[in-house]
Amino acid sequence: MEVAPPKWRGLLSGILQSGYTMGFLLAAVAARLVLPTLGWRWMFWLGALPALLALYIRSKVPESLAWEQHRAANTGEVLRAVGKHWKRFAYLIVLMTFMMFLSHGTMDLYPDFLQEVHHASAAARADIVIVAQIAAIFGAILFGHFSQKIGRRFSMMCSLGVCLAIIPLWAFGGTLTKTTLGAIILAIGVQGTWGVIPVHLNELAADAARGLMPGLTYQLGILCAAPTNSIQYKLRELFGYQWALAGFEVVTVLGLLLLLWRGAEDHGKSFVKETGELSEVNSGLEK
Repeated sequence: MEVAPPKWRGLLSGILQSGYTMGFLLAAVAARLVLPTLGWRWMFWLGALPALLALYIRSKVPESLAWEQHRAANTGEVLRAVGKHWKRFAYLIVLMTFMMFLSHGTMDLYPDFLQEVHHASAAARADIVIVAQIAAIFGAILFGHFSQKIGRRFSMMCSLGVCLAIIPLWAFGGTLTKTTLGAIILAIGVQGTWGVIPVHLNELAADAARGLMPGLTYQLGILCAAPTNSIQYKLRELFGYQWALAGFEVVTVLGLLLLLWRGAEDHGKSFVKETGELSEVNSGLEK
């Protein structure tokens, strides 16, 4: 995000977020093709291979100009920068917690839901996840691009509207075909919302803590949302699988809409300190 021209941030944010979805898609493909024949150990080692890219990134990709300009002298300085923006930091933790409720609440138990409610085979479940993740990539890029034109929060709220509208079909579709259609459209809405997150977090982060705030709020959101599956299972025991998933996600979407409506946005924020020479370069990139 720090090296991207501002006018491309939204689109690139969606593409960046699609890396997560692409990983989920490849895992579904592996579950469809590798797991039945070679077993889970091959799944594990194949999944570990992409992590080797971190070695290349660490050794070959240079630091951004924005990082060089705002680089903190030590960890204490970074933490003080976060402390000065503690309200925004807390807001982002809550936002990311609900975002985790949205994504993991719609994905983690859904194959089990398809098996229990619709008696779908392992192959059918994998096929549905594969198709839904392809749609999710489209949603992330589409709404990430829209966020550049209509604003980060409003783009996310529009994609959440898609989620809210399709939840009844996703959870209560009478046939596997209808349920699959609901899963595809919901994936577009869920990852459409997520497609804005990379740029939104970076724009809201303090300059001196941009390496810390997005990643830490993301991880703390995961921590806070860790009981998602346990909550849904408990709700399933009380209300049934369909109402458990649907009710949980309706509350999640409404909570996110409220957070975004009342929340902050720093659309188009400059990440670098402008100098005369740098301004000319940026003007050229904008053109």
